[in-house]
Amino acid sequence: MSHEDHMRSALALAVKGMGFVSPNPMVGAVIVKDGSVIGQGWHRKYGDLHAERNAFADCDSRNIDCSGADIYVTLEPCCHHGKQPPCTEAIIEHGIRRVFIGSADPNPLVAGKGVSILREHGIEVIENVLREECDSINEIFFHYITTGLPFVTMKYAMTMDGKIACFTGKSKWITGEGSRHQVQLERLRHSAIMAGIGTVLADDPMLTCRLEGGRDPIRIICDSALRIPMESNIVRTAEKVPTIIAAASYSDKAQELEKAGCKVIVCGDKNTGRVDLAELMKKLGEMKIDSILLEGGAALNWSALNAGIVNKVQAYAAPKIFGGNTAPSPVGGAGIDSPDNAFMLEDPVIRRFGNDIMIESRVNYVHRDR
Repeated sequence: MSHEDHMRSALALAVKGMGFVSPNPMVGAVIVKDGSVIGQGWHRKYGDLHAERNAFADCDSRNIDCSGADIYVTLEPCCHHGKQPPCTEAIIEHGIRRVFIGSADPNPLVAGKGVSILREHGIEVIENVLREECDSINEIFFHYITTGLPFVTMKYAMTMDGKIACFTGKSKWITGEGSRHQVQLERLRHSAIMAGIGTVLADDPMLTCRLEGGRDPIRIICDSALRIPMESNIVRTAEKVPTIIAAASYSDKAQELEKAGCKVIVCGDKNTGRVDLAELMKKLGEMKIDSILLEGGAALNWSALNAGIVNKVQAYAAPKIFGGNTAPSPVGGAGIDSPDNAFMLEDPVIRRFGNDIMIESRVNYVHRDR
């Protein structure tokens, strides 16, 4: 097997930690000696052993000597004490000969230091093996560790004529089972899910992850005036599923919600009397919420784009046409006044789920700041 093949194996291991390691990165490791894989591991859960130490534990459990072996790691080994000791120490102690690394770690506590320490101990380090693929699995971590803000993915399902519901308000179901399963995977991938009060009042959703063995995301409801009903599914299950209500001001209703198990965050914009989404992102980042799947309606989607908090858009399109002058589209609000002022999307990736397609693109705000 080639170096790239071994790194692909490490990548396949890394993504097994999806949904359980945040705000840490997903990392996989494979140990190879004399052309054979002798150990492998991945970061399974936040606070638990890192991928390298799990791979060494795999070898140790079978009394396999790692000295002189190579290790393939999807991310630069850490060199600082956190919840776990440095992985560089484990690599040195086990007599590893060469280290193949996929991604550089932008964490200031690591950022090249891990590589330097290994080289200082006479270990050969080969960097950037399948870097693009390794970078792609940790875009959330890279964004969060460098900005302190959650990575926000705006997701919506629409018809081919751009409608997210009929003129009657009915919307179940626009897309097929394949798309809906992918959305559940995205709920697992992201630390939190965010919706507006309009969605809660219209659909009374649970906003949970319905995958077997999955993990429910933290639920965030933007509700400036605290209109959420106490009997809603969100409030009734707040003791079981972590729930945050973002409001413009504190009130008696806020106290009721907190007694029901919700956490109320006040971050109102004095000029509009509505939730300040940029301020909300700062507070959520401080709470170690590294990513948000935005499943809002047209109003919240517009507000999020206008506030500059959206990093990626996932648009699921089904081969259907609803029509209707009053049928809602994915993004509402005042809209832009000229095509030149549009929110620009870049690096589109197209995937197919059954008869549906999903277009995923990053949001580029640069031209709007000029």
